[in-house]
Amino acid sequence: MEKEFSSTFKIRFADCDPIGHLNNVKYLEYMLNAREDHVEQNYGFTYEQYTKETGCTWVTIQNEIAYLKEVRYNSTVEITSKTIAVNNMTSVVELLMKDENGIVHAVFWLTVIYFNMKTRKAEMMSDESLEKFSKFLVEIDHKTFKERVGYLRLQNKTK
Repeated sequence: MEKEFSSTFKIRFADCDPIGHLNNVKYLEYMLNAREDHVEQNYGFTYEQYTKETGCTWVTIQNEIAYLKEVRYNSTVEITSKTIAVNNMTSVVELLMKDENGIVHAVFWLTVIYFNMKTRKAEMMSDESLEKFSKFLVEIDHKTFKERVGYLRLQNKTK
């Protein structure tokens, strides 16, 4: 069963700053759009559909991003996403933006909380949902964002 998903994107001129580097906020947009596509293609639902069916969704409570290497206009990047932590209320997703040589340009940890739209409060996921999402869990050796960034910086130097 595949647990890490991937999409390829071409970096557009309109998303870059005057010197041709991808604008910082655009990293987030590309990565969040990729994750939305990955969920729909691999989990079998859209966030809108899930919310209509369950009355719940996931709300972002923390973003951590490190820009390891600039991305330039007209380059092609691969964006991967995987769930690296999950419990009955929160999940952490790691997204990587890489080039064709495997160099990581950015790492993004997205922490979300399970949220009931009617009560407007966080709540525990049902056992059924927790079981479904736990199947996609990918264990990584790094427990903190800082450790992960350090590891990826070292990996980039060997490529």
